[in-house]
Amino acid sequence: MIRVLHSVSNMDRAGIETMLMNYYRHIDRDQVQFDFLCNKTKPGAYDDEIQRMGGKIYHTPGLNPAKYPLYLKYMKKLFDGHPEYKIVEAHNGALGVYALHAAKVNNIPVRIYHAHGASITKDWKLPLKLFCRSRLAANITERYTCGKAAAECYYGKEVVEKGNYDFIPNAIEVDRFLYNPQVRDKMRQQYHLEGKHVIGHVGRFMAQKNHTFLLDVFAAYKKEDKDAYLVLLGDGELMETVKNKAKELGVADSVLFVGNVGNANEWYQAFDVFMLPSIWEGLPVVGVEAQAADLPCIFSDNVTKEIGLSDKASFLSLHADMDSWVSEIQKKMQMTQRENQEALITENHYNIEKEAVLLQERYLKLYGENTL
Repeated sequence: MIRVLHSVSNMDRAGIETMLMNYYRHIDRDQVQFDFLCNKTKPGAYDDEIQRMGGKIYHTPGLNPAKYPLYLKYMKKLFDGHPEYKIVEAHNGALGVYALHAAKVNNIPVRIYHAHGASITKDWKLPLKLFCRSRLAANITERYTCGKAAAECYYGKEVVEKGNYDFIPNAIEVDRFLYNPQVRDKMRQQYHLEGKHVIGHVGRFMAQKNHTFLLDVFAAYKKEDKDAYLVLLGDGELMETVKNKAKELGVADSVLFVGNVGNANEWYQAFDVFMLPSIWEGLPVVGVEAQAADLPCIFSDNVTKEIGLSDKASFLSLHADMDSWVSEIQKKMQMTQRENQEALITENHYNIEKEAVLLQERYLKLYGENTL
């Protein structure tokens, strides 16, 4: 058995972590085992499941630049104590170079950077992130990505034009998300949504996901449709801010904050329309999940067009007026016929049953090529 060490923030329910868990559950763990290098001390929702499946969880001193010598010391001790690690894969945005550089100086032969985002958040850490991105090429041996937009962001246009990267799709457990009218009825009854026109969103409450804009759109749509209801799955640092804005807009009674739950697949059944007006995205797992449930989807045009798998998906500019967004929701609300989309998801390489086998083969091949 080989062990792959994944560098992450922490193993909570979010897009990257959910993608990793989808693969982890479906690989042959007698051949390939996943371990997780977490850079936050907060426990993750997936921790118990990881440990039940034989995975290990480590906690670094964090990615504060002032603590980098301490981080390197920690990583040296980790690698010295665990010579079985020959593959390290980083998922931390530009700051993933921390783990990859530590792996390089400790002679780890396979160092994979996995690009997930199509943009770098412009916050106070931007200069550090840009520097870290500039150091990726010198510290990696393999380039993985969820899509072309993310590859271009982290590897540059020349790499994309030459195809010098590997596409690792954000694959899902398709059967869990396929449209199920019985589950839809159950969820809508349980949460008193019968007769409501439900707009759904799944995402962490952070600036990137643009919840405040989503609320503005919903408030405008609510004026045209008294039966409109907004359901928000996820948690995060901006949840209270978003709750307060819902009150200010006078729509709080029509907005349900579900939190971070393990049955998002059932919630997709209850939705009528899925919206993701993000400021930026790589290739969002939630977009694949929503289309597996055959939901009409509205994405901002900042979301990569690669996510448009279904003819029910559309893209709108965040600079478009509110009338355009309201009109698009109205069109989508008319698309009430939903069907089984297993073939669509599978042919676009998002079926985890197929893709996990391919990723497992990649790891085994890389291990064999670099340890003989």
